[in-house]
Amino acid sequence: MRFDIITVLPGLLESPFAHSILQRAQSKGLSEIIVHNLRDYSNHKQKSVDDYQYGGGSGMVMTIEPFANCIEKLKSEREYDEVIFMTPDGETLNQTMANELSGKKNIIILCGHYKGIDQRIRDIFVTREISIGDFVLSGGELPAAVLVDSIVRLLPGVLNDETSALSDSFQGELLDAPVYTRPADWKGHKVPDILLSGNEAKINEWRHDQALERTQKRRPDLLK
Repeated sequence: MRFDIITVLPGLLESPFAHSILQRAQSKGLSEIIVHNLRDYSNHKQKSVDDYQYGGGSGMVMTIEPFANCIEKLKSEREYDEVIFMTPDGETLNQTMANELSGKKNIIILCGHYKGIDQRIRDIFVTREISIGDFVLSGGELPAAVLVDSIVRLLPGVLNDETSALSDSFQGELLDAPVYTRPADWKGHKVPDILLSGNEAKINEWRHDQALERTQKRRPDLLK
């Protein structure tokens, strides 16, 4: 699966994609993540990518041409399933969405900055707009990293234990059950006996009950 991320600050994305699961996915050839510097596609002498907004108001707006130049170049080389813009007013990212996007082949992700991007970029090129929550960040780079991480970990072969992703929180609309490891008794704080019983059916039943209880307490909205 290939991701092409277009940003004015490519350095912000160096670390997230160079470690852990995302690095492993790329090393295995299961995912390809390419970060494009938006300034490389600017026709301006100073390589600027923003300008004052029409109608007045504070904040600079990212211009059409650099995004259009980059997107059109990429589309001339391959077909893309989605062109995604990371924005606070997009649909909120959830596990169902990540599951769906993990079945795609090629995705372009646009990272906004400053006051935002010219609306015509959204109207002409963007096929989907995604938010990671009801708050505003300085740019779309961190949300883009979150989106890519949520998708890549679902690709077959990325996780050492592929069943792990299937039992994560929000898979099946429930939060995950509590998890424990050694020691079984730490200063009087003991692991529940059922997890030491070896009875797989009973353990699965306990985990489901715990997941349901945790969801009812913390995220009752998921049960609706």
